[in-house]
Amino acid sequence: MPEAPQDLVMTLLGAHLRPRDRQAWSGGLVELLGEFGFSAGAARVALTRLVRRQLLAKVKDGRLVHYTVTPRSAAVFEEGDTRIFALGTAEPHKTQWTVLWHAIPEDEKVARTRLVRRLRFLGFGPVQDGTWIAPHDREREVAQLLRDLGVQRYAGLLLGGPAASLDFGAFVRRVWDLDDLAERYRAFVEQFGAHDPDRLSDRAALLLRTRVTHQFRQFPFADPELPSDLVPPPAHRADAVRLFHDLYSALAPAAMRHFDEVMKP
Repeated sequence: MPEAPQDLVMTLLGAHLRPRDRQAWSGGLVELLGEFGFSAGAARVALTRLVRRQLLAKVKDGRLVHYTVTPRSAAVFEEGDTRIFALGTAEPHKTQWTVLWHAIPEDEKVARTRLVRRLRFLGFGPVQDGTWIAPHDREREVAQLLRDLGVQRYAGLLLGGPAASLDFGAFVRRVWDLDDLAERYRAFVEQFGAHDPDRLSDRAALLLRTRVTHQFRQFPFADPELPSDLVPPPAHRADAVRLFHDLYSALAPAAMRHFDEVMKP
């Protein structure tokens, strides 16, 4: 599970808050975080920090406090869902590559940190300081990201393909740790493969669905989905993808019931 309760809040809301513009009661969120082992104080601090980061908006209704997702977090959820649910579902093949290089100055450190995290989520790997590559056409996503962060004047973007005269497969193995990725997929299958959704309570279903979602959403940061003609797909990826989709759907009714019940003031 995430070390930071802020991450857990975003996972919970991303998986269970329907519709997206629905208000989430603060007391319910604190209770759910408690079910994952976080204290009420840590939960409230996390919610406050998410408001400061403009990922949640605070709404008061008399003595009650609710939270809603902001346009920024709604965009994060949309991009996350697109990347997570498409991961491993298409056969990668020869494609254009995207190369990004940047020289973001030190006084733009926050923007640089956010850029790096989003680049990894989009399947980019670092070639050297300030230079990143991805085995997909990511021009639209990266151009929008640079504009959102206000750092487009510090960056360059190039689309192209690897030269056949060099062993590009060996090169990408130095950019991404593919052995570690295969091991992580294996561990995911081993950790979650034995669960039977039909034998779980509503509370247990929400806990498991949140854990499954949180673990699986880490894979886009590590798996660039390299073309299969360049390197073989990671071992156990297909099993992990199938398991995630099966559990996410099968656990949804019970998990949503528990989420809705806890959200009642």
